[in-house]
Amino acid sequence: MSKIWPNPKSALDGLLFDGMTIMSGGFGLSGNPESLIPQIRASGVKNLTVISNNAGAEGFGLWMLLESRQVRKMISSYVGENKLFETQYLSGELELELNPQGTLAERIRAGGAGIPAFYTKTGVGTVVAEGKPVEVFEGEEYVRETWLRADLSIVKAWRADAAGNLMFRKTARNFNPNMATAGKVTVVEVEEIVPEGTFDPDAIHLPGIYVDRIVLSTINEKLIEKRTVRERETA
Repeated sequence: MSKIWPNPKSALDGLLFDGMTIMSGGFGLSGNPESLIPQIRASGVKNLTVISNNAGAEGFGLWMLLESRQVRKMISSYVGENKLFETQYLSGELELELNPQGTLAERIRAGGAGIPAFYTKTGVGTVVAEGKPVEVFEGEEYVRETWLRADLSIVKAWRADAAGNLMFRKTARNFNPNMATAGKVTVVEVEEIVPEGTFDPDAIHLPGIYVDRIVLSTINEKLIEKRTVRERETA
């Protein structure tokens, strides 16, 4: 059965339901599954738990699902520059499980690797550790963190072959590869689909065994979240 689907809407057919957990790749404006997210919004699915580093930016990415009030809970790391995210959380409208960024990445990796829990020094003695077991190893305290898994992972990659082997481009490689391993179903949008055998096996960033559906992106914006410029120095 082919993994390639004709469009983003069809690639999500039969996968969405109220109350589900979705992992969504991306970091700032880089590597967001920007063609799949509008289709989730259009479906009207609600009460979502979404696992993502920072939930997009104003008008872009997961911000769209926050704006439509389809998200009940975010499991995230960086929330400081997403004003809608901040407003909904402070008003009590949105539940937030805040994670140190490295811990979030490791919880996702653990979910994909079948590791239900691990220990880290990050967060010991802070609100991050509240309600979590703390143990001592070699005289040092470590907090226990648990894996993260999802009903659906949506991922953005650069290129895929028909078997689902993926290549990511530069910083778009952020959370995407690990999230692809941690979803019960993984849907990947890509900028280019190439024939099988095109990739050098050593150049594959994620093997196709983790990919269930592939779709060609319909949106490939290369946005810049912040740009700082200075006047050119005179000779």
